[in-house]
This record gives sequence, C-alpha cells and structure tokens, in this order.
Amino acid sequence: MLQGSYVINPRRAELALRKAVWRPLKTIKSRVSLPQQVVGRRRGGTPHSLSLTTTTMTKLMQWLFGASLLGGLWALVSFDLLDLNLPHTYREVAWPMPLYLLVSFGCFSLATVGYRVATFNDCDAAAEELQEQIREAREDLRRRGLKV
Repeated sequence: MLQGSYVINPRRAELALRKAVWRPLKTIKSRVSLPQQVVGRRRGGTPHSLSLTTTTMTKLMQWLFGASLLGGLWALVSFDLLDLNLPHTYREVAWPMPLYLLVSFGCFSLATVGYRVATFNDCDAAAEELQEQIREAREDLRRRGLKV
C-alpha cells in the first residue's frame, strides 16, 4: 500500500460524478423559480439526485446587513479610520447620528402603529359567527351538566 494514495472504485466515481453534475443540472433546468425551492432529493425522490439548497435572505438578515453597513460608515466618518481628512463639522454631525436615527425610527414606528389602529376594519360577520359559536359552546356545556 502506498502512503497518501487512495484506491477509488471506478463505478462509485462514475456514480458520484453523475450525482454531483448531471442530475442537479437537469433538475435546475427544469425548475422555473430556483431560489424559492429546494432542488434535489426528497423522500421518494430519484436515487441519483443531489440535494442542493438555496438560501434566501430573511428580513432580519436584511435589517442586520443594513444596520452593519450604516454602522460601518458611521464609524469610518466619526473616527476617521481611513484618514480622509474630513472637516471637523462632518464628525460633529456624524457623532450623534445613531441617536437621531433611533428617535426617527421610534417616531415612524409609533406613527405606523397609530395609523394601522385608526384604519383597522371591523369584521361584523366574524363577530356574529364568534358569538354564535360561544352560544353553541355554552349550550353544549349545559347539556353535559356544567353550570355556566
């Protein structure tokens, strides 16, 4: 046996190559909206398919990415990390900017919640249906001997 060398079964190598290249390409070509679906083997799938997953950016990841980007830009301007020789007034404006953004975000959130509460639609049909279900439940409990 040689050190550092491995014996490869040609049949297994062919199957691995087929799994890794041919089937996923065939599957990817047949899908229309690739980012929204998981391509590849699922239960009951073909034995030669390869499981490829695509990840989509969640809303949390988008917010964290935006916040880190803004934080990085703020740090560059506030602490002059790249020696840009910006005027002192730029740093004076940039230094309290996170506080201003936080207050602005709070005001926007309050305004959005207030607007949504003010324009909330009443569902009269759903309220009547719920009242009917409550009456039915009370009658059922009375029939079973529970005092309500």
